[in-house]
Amino acid sequence: MNNTNDKSDTVLNHTDCRPIGIFDSGVGGLSIVKCIAKQLPNEHLIYLADHLHAPYGDKSTAFITDRVNIIAKILIQRQIKALVIACNTATVNAIDQLRKRITIPIIGVEPAIKPAAIYSKIKRVGILVTQATATNGRFLALVKKHSIDVEVIIQPCPGLVELIEQGDINSYQCGSLLHNYLSPLLAKKVDTIVLGCTHYPFLLSKIQNIIGHNMKIMDTAAPVTKELHRQLQKNQLCQADQNQGKLELYSSNPSTLIEKTCSDLIGHPITLKYF
Repeated sequence: MNNTNDKSDTVLNHTDCRPIGIFDSGVGGLSIVKCIAKQLPNEHLIYLADHLHAPYGDKSTAFITDRVNIIAKILIQRQIKALVIACNTATVNAIDQLRKRITIPIIGVEPAIKPAAIYSKIKRVGILVTQATATNGRFLALVKKHSIDVEVIIQPCPGLVELIEQGDINSYQCGSLLHNYLSPLLAKKVDTIVLGCTHYPFLLSKIQNIIGHNMKIMDTAAPVTKELHRQLQKNQLCQADQNQGKLELYSSNPSTLIEKTCSDLIGHPITLKYF
């Protein structure tokens, strides 16, 4: 497929039953899906996981941008009314160029650095990110913007996304990696940790077991859902039907293992289709 140059011909309605498109490189975006489904239960959701090319964290900007454009085109062909890029790496690498070409609302995922900086009492914040995000110019500019009077310690976490994708979050290897990545933040005595990847909320309990329950942990599911709702209201795209919304899940490389992992993470059995 070629990159999309499509422009949406969206007609704004007072009630709109078209689905919301959501995508990630893999299962991480399900943390966003769960929040949207809970807060906006009447909305229909289509989730695409690009498992064939996961994870995005070790890919080039050009490759990530190409995949984002291909997936956006697929979802637009499904007549979506809004698009959520439920992937920090894809957001920092490709959202700006996509917004220039797509006219439906596009909501990205950015690490909660600003609220963390405001919350931190000792003005020392740690952020867990993928390798691609850690070196991305857009992300580094965001860190610089909110670190005028706050020290932000960036901690790349290679390997975590792969373990979550494989359903190995309870493995010794996962625990060992978490200890390795959290130790520098604890040594710096941060009081707030930002989860800079949508996969990482699935490790929340394990992170808390290492750092304790007194330290503040921030992710982006709630802010993303809030912004999505605001955009739907602003553009008169809300679903007025009071029936429960439907959830469709697709993967570019579905398998029994991936389907089980998705079911475990989302909390109920699902059927994963090919796109």
